[in-house]
Amino acid sequence: MKNKLFTPYEWFLILGILLSNLIYSFLVGEFDSIGIMASVTGLLCVVLVAKGSIWNYLFGLINVALYAYISFEATAYGDAALNALYYLPMQFIGYFAWKKRGSVSSQVKARRMSGSSRVVVAELCVIGILLGALLIRHYGGAQPFKDSTTTVLSIAAQVLMAMAFMEQWVLWIITNVVSVVMWVIFAVEGVPHAELMVIMWVFYLLNSVNGLRIWLRLSRDEGC
Repeated sequence: MKNKLFTPYEWFLILGILLSNLIYSFLVGEFDSIGIMASVTGLLCVVLVAKGSIWNYLFGLINVALYAYISFEATAYGDAALNALYYLPMQFIGYFAWKKRGSVSSQVKARRMSGSSRVVVAELCVIGILLGALLIRHYGGAQPFKDSTTTVLSIAAQVLMAMAFMEQWVLWIITNVVSVVMWVIFAVEGVPHAELMVIMWVFYLLNSVNGLRIWLRLSRDEGC
């Protein structure tokens, strides 16, 4: 893979989310600094993940802290707990795990799971989603099934990400689709920062498709 800062498509994603946030702020007549910072740092993080760059963890640290706060405000308790209690420490764990698997450059060495491992991960995700939905509903979460789906799949995807498995991107794509739907509903209900979170997750989705494409090649090149 050529060593360059960003491809044209990645620049489209980065500049696109920045421009979308600014246009939204102009239309509503309010500059939502927390929402904008969360969405832009999040997009930079996932773009760098797709590139296999270890520097994603720097932007990820900022993003997860802000997104935990936003999710808590929206009563998306699963997402709030996920970011504060899991994603935050995983930024440090992932950094050192990628550093261990890295080469002389900052790009991680990608790999693929076996067929049986994929089945086990899928089964655990389904069980986790069902149990999580019951728990979130018990504590009064606004969208328990969607919240549980994004929480459980994100946990699994983050583990696969730290272990540099290509299959993480399948889980990220599903997570992003569900998250777009969840935040659109929050936006309709007038939840603070929701519109900017919709924009963020749409760009996350676009990036995750690109990430799958890149990591299919990276894992094939590594012969894993």
